[in-house]
Amino acid sequence: MNSPESLPDASQTVPLSEASKHLLPWLVAVALFMESLDTTILNTAVPAISSALKVGPLSMKAVLASYTLSLAVFIPISGWMADRFGTRRVFASAIGLFTLGSLLCGVSSNIHLLVACRVLQGMGGAMMVPVGRLTLVRAFAKSELLRAMSFVSIPALVAPMLGPIAGGLIVGYLHWRFIFFLNIPIGLVGLVLVYLHLPDYREEKTHELDLVGLILFGSGIALLSYVLEIFGEHALSSREVSGLLALSIFMLVGYAAHAKNIPFPLLQLSLFRIRTFRAAVSGSFFTRLGMGGVPFLLPLLYQVGLGYTPIQSGLLIMPQAMGAMAMKLFMPAVLTRLGYRGVLISNTVLIGLLIMAFASIGLHTSIWMIAVQAFCYGAFSSLQYTSMNTLAYADTTEQQASSASSIASTMQQMSVSFGVAAAGITTALFIPQTNPTTANETVRGIHLALLVLGALTIASTVVFRSLRKGDGDDVSHQKAIHAGG
Repeated sequence: MNSPESLPDASQTVPLSEASKHLLPWLVAVALFMESLDTTILNTAVPAISSALKVGPLSMKAVLASYTLSLAVFIPISGWMADRFGTRRVFASAIGLFTLGSLLCGVSSNIHLLVACRVLQGMGGAMMVPVGRLTLVRAFAKSELLRAMSFVSIPALVAPMLGPIAGGLIVGYLHWRFIFFLNIPIGLVGLVLVYLHLPDYREEKTHELDLVGLILFGSGIALLSYVLEIFGEHALSSREVSGLLALSIFMLVGYAAHAKNIPFPLLQLSLFRIRTFRAAVSGSFFTRLGMGGVPFLLPLLYQVGLGYTPIQSGLLIMPQAMGAMAMKLFMPAVLTRLGYRGVLISNTVLIGLLIMAFASIGLHTSIWMIAVQAFCYGAFSSLQYTSMNTLAYADTTEQQASSASSIASTMQQMSVSFGVAAAGITTALFIPQTNPTTANETVRGIHLALLVLGALTIASTVVFRSLRKGDGDDVSHQKAIHAGG
């Protein structure tokens, strides 16, 4: 066992070499890129994979859902794992597990094996996101955190946008299995960089893992996600769905009661007493409920409604990535002028209006107009995500960092999963249940769903109104910016 000198306490600062300080954000960004890309790259490949595995396309929903469910269930233990075993070992294990899961997914011969391997992928991805973010929080001073987080968030924004076109290109010119094999060389390079440049933070003494909390929270979240996935289908009766929903809520309420009575719960819900943390995490959850459905609805609008190919659909989403990267240049100045409260309130309204604007896209809408709308949406989404992610750590201590990271990542994953479910449910309400459904009926249903999601996003500004002027100034480094730093 390593000595305390070789494995410093998490509250201590580990000096980083200049090379490691420059490469650390790149390393975390690559890991986040793999995890984020894998949530969307399968969407355009569903028909090809279902045909190869001889199952119906609807059966592929289990392949998509199993990954996000695995993320939501295992993210909460990532902070404890990092404190107990060290950020370097856990991060390396996460990349290795994700890479192994990708390899096994690529050689899977039936849907049941593919689902099991996707769960394995999700277990690795669940550790990569929060542990990588936690390492940045501990490695950089708060005044440097915005710059590091801003850089790291670019791949997380770009990957979901590149996913649809990457999936279409791979299926069109290679083979669907290469969707998973793509992660293998990236993962191997990442492992080498981890051992060379990732600092190893760990607690000298750690508490026991909250197994009861893990069972209650993990089972409750998994069951709730499953209920949302199957809502509106006829596989289960309404009584059975209601029973499962009640059971999931009972488990989650049970966890909340359990967490109050033990000193070291799985998720420290007491962090929600910190006003900036509560606003950032809760606001992120409700905002993403509306925004989370957009990546699901736009390819559906372009391909099913307007008749574009998967590759053309992916190209129409590409300007979002350009907008996201362009906004990074102006983000410090915007946060300096408006502050976190001003940005999160006004920007959330703008995003809601942009989601509604997508409802104006039809057969006669010019490609350039679609591209401009996508660029603007990507830019303001970038500002939103980075602002919410960095504000969550504005008033937390280094001892609270791992718990804050776990809660923030869990809530984000839940909201994205629930957002896709909300988009699917909303669209189903507006599209007539006739067979076949005409393209015009599909377009109209998606348009109405986008209007509802936009309104839901605007309504989430209520959460950010609890913020005060000056909140997050230490993170946004306003004094240094004013001084020309």
